[in-house]
Amino acid sequence: MNGRLPPLLATDPAVFGRVAVLLGGDTSEREVSLDSGKNVLEALRSRGVDAHAVDGVPALLEALQAGRFERVFNILHGGVGENGVLQGLLQSLGVPYTGSGVLGSALTMDKIRTKQVWLSEGLPPPRYERLAPGADLVAAADRLGYPVFVKPSSEGSSVGVFRVLSATDLAPAIAFAAGYPGELLMEQMVRGDELTVGILGDVALPAIRIVPAGEWYDYHAKYIADDTQYLCPGLEGGDEAGIRDLALRAFRAAGCSGWGRVDVMRDRERGLQLIEINTAPGMTGHSLVPKAAAALGCDYAELCWRVLEQTL
Repeated sequence: MNGRLPPLLATDPAVFGRVAVLLGGDTSEREVSLDSGKNVLEALRSRGVDAHAVDGVPALLEALQAGRFERVFNILHGGVGENGVLQGLLQSLGVPYTGSGVLGSALTMDKIRTKQVWLSEGLPPPRYERLAPGADLVAAADRLGYPVFVKPSSEGSSVGVFRVLSATDLAPAIAFAAGYPGELLMEQMVRGDELTVGILGDVALPAIRIVPAGEWYDYHAKYIADDTQYLCPGLEGGDEAGIRDLALRAFRAAGCSGWGRVDVMRDRERGLQLIEINTAPGMTGHSLVPKAAAALGCDYAELCWRVLEQTL
């Protein structure tokens, strides 16, 4: 289903019981998660849901063991909120939760293994190299050809991302890699439009084309700047239908469900290129899934309700 939202499953907020809005935590994305969570909490309460903020997984586990909540709206960005650990915990406790399950969460938290799955399904990510700790970044960049991006395989929100236009720009990425314990991803830079497609259940929402005022869409442009342009729908006609279809296929191929966001770029020569999936997308004032839902007449509070409905 592309472009039309189904009827709501429920109209009575009492069906949800007491809802924990899981936010904050101790990941690199804590501040964004607190912002998202505050907005979700207000939205659910505005529709009569008995929702309460819970900061981090240890506090949630304690509350669940005490029987204080019936279900969880997960808006914990990064780390255990998105890597399958939380999902496995909640599944073992029999507590319904929003978003993807264990497999989809764990897989898509790892950008490299997500790309491996996409390639096996005939879906198009940019060319890339997997960089284990101690790998030779110079040799990898020579194989791919400049320009490239270097970033951790398992972080989000533009954390530790390096834009490398030529060999002379590689030094900061090499210095970062020397102190970083995990795998890094190096991928060919895609030259062209930056797009994203929100997924809500079985519906691919209208694409959004992102036009930052600066050269690229970094952390500042995502969460701080007010001069980034968001064009929705991002493409027209058959191109728009095509990117939504691709995003939905990529989301399902990676084992994802519920809701999320698929980031895509349109290369001037190679066409659409899949970048990554976010299984607990931002819900701040700058965030993209609410903008896409609004294009279908679904306001922020209804979007939160629809996400929570998926736990029934």
